[in-house]
Amino acid sequence: MSTVRTAAAGAPVEQQGRMTHRQVLEALSGMLLAMFVAFLSSTVISNALPTIITELRGTQNQYTWVITATLLASTASTPIWGKLSDLFSKKLLIQLSIVIFIVGSMLAGLAQSVDTLIAWRVLQGLGLGGLQALVQIAMAAMISPRERGRYSGLLGGVMAVATVGGPLLGGLLVDTSWLGWRWCFYVGVPFAAVALVLLQRTLNLPVTKRDVTIDYLGAAFLTAGVSGLLIWVTLAGGSFAWASVETALFLGGSLLAVVAFLVTEVRAAEPIVPLRLFRDRTTTLAIVASVAVGVAMFGSSVFLGQYLQISRGYSPTEAGLLTIPMVGGLLISSTVSGLLITRFGRWKVFLSVGSVLVLVGFALLATIDHQTDMVLLSGFLFVLGAGIGMTMQNLVLAVQNTVAASDLGAASSAVAFFRSLGGTVGVSVLGAVLSNHVADLIRGGLAGVPGAARAAAAGGGDVGLADLADAPAPIQDLIRASYGDATGRVFLISALVAVVAVPAVLFIREVALRTETGDERRAAERSGAVRIDTGAIEGRAADGERTGEVVHAGAGSAAR
Repeated sequence: MSTVRTAAAGAPVEQQGRMTHRQVLEALSGMLLAMFVAFLSSTVISNALPTIITELRGTQNQYTWVITATLLASTASTPIWGKLSDLFSKKLLIQLSIVIFIVGSMLAGLAQSVDTLIAWRVLQGLGLGGLQALVQIAMAAMISPRERGRYSGLLGGVMAVATVGGPLLGGLLVDTSWLGWRWCFYVGVPFAAVALVLLQRTLNLPVTKRDVTIDYLGAAFLTAGVSGLLIWVTLAGGSFAWASVETALFLGGSLLAVVAFLVTEVRAAEPIVPLRLFRDRTTTLAIVASVAVGVAMFGSSVFLGQYLQISRGYSPTEAGLLTIPMVGGLLISSTVSGLLITRFGRWKVFLSVGSVLVLVGFALLATIDHQTDMVLLSGFLFVLGAGIGMTMQNLVLAVQNTVAASDLGAASSAVAFFRSLGGTVGVSVLGAVLSNHVADLIRGGLAGVPGAARAAAAGGGDVGLADLADAPAPIQDLIRASYGDATGRVFLISALVAVVAVPAVLFIREVALRTETGDERRAAERSGAVRIDTGAIEGRAADGERTGEVVHAGAGSAAR
């Protein structure tokens, strides 16, 4: 029987005969820049959206759809990108996703209406879905789970810079008269182009060549089912009633598509989302927790920017600066937890603490209104950021450490898929809740206020933010206060969702981190090689016992 011997558990990557620390950093440079582009494009428009919607004469529902469209496309395409990474060159796929993103960004910057902008944001989302999934998958291929903690801090730092830099940059672009909001879409293009060059020069991963048939039918059913459900969540209660023929058609069609997807996946030779992944407790529970993290990531950033600008009256630049506490918490917690995980090999404690902090952060934010002290708000945001930093990357790490190497792409993308799904549903549902609650608060405060008829039109179900600037001063004050008071309910719902993540994380079984890279594990699985516990061999040889004991790859692997 052939054997594969690996370095001792916890040995630095430089001592394991693999890529040196410098080589890893060089390979990561292009990927981290690509991830920076992905997060920057998601956050750069958050503080610019009120201006964009005002200039293009959009509505509150369209405000939400500018975000939702990208998340929807990203969510639906993530499992497809992940499965393709198990079949084809990860490097080529990352570069392809960057090109799609560049094209979508340029066209979005040229949009002359909100509807056109939303359409090109869908194309952007297809590229972003690839970037968000493939970077994590490529890291898993070349860095072992045990060593990945020291590099996840870099990823957390990139995310933090993009998260705080995006709103700041977006605010500066909007506030600069000779640039304007269109540059919020152009600004990521140069970074993406540089990332393409760096990836070509520094990323060298083995190219997977397998003679398989891609599950196009499964991909089509998955996209149809997810898209139909999310579109229904966004439109119901506004464009049509929750209990209506349209609701029945959306739900019925989505349900049929999901059933067809499940049937297809059972029969497909290479399914887009292998259903066997959900037999593993760690993967299933991590996916449940990822939904709450998705709400935290996307819901907080979208509605926080709206709260700070509309209710509190801050400029886009000032609103970006006020999010620094949340980004600081994310940066510190992700970096510190990553380093400690690499040092001690333990990860569940950070997941557990992080999930609790996400819940506490949302619960605190649920208390805000239009008069909340900004110092207090900064503290709430820091707690939420710290929770996100401890959970987001470590959920992916837990799954990648558990699944077979041949399923790394599909499993990683499944976590990213449900995180994006949580964000998409969160933005859609929370946006509808905010819009309806704002309308109720405005109607309740109209008695005896001049210009009540105009305010009623502005606050009726589908609030047009452009009407805010045209309303009389007393009505403007009422609308601003209504937005501020309604935002607390949005975060209250987020806290209720986050409650689910805590028990999900607590029930995850901690498995000691492997010391093999994804490519090493894949090669071992293909060749049928197993790892020999030499200590056990020597001990058993002394007793005259057999010498071929098979153990799981990875230091201290536990039976699953």
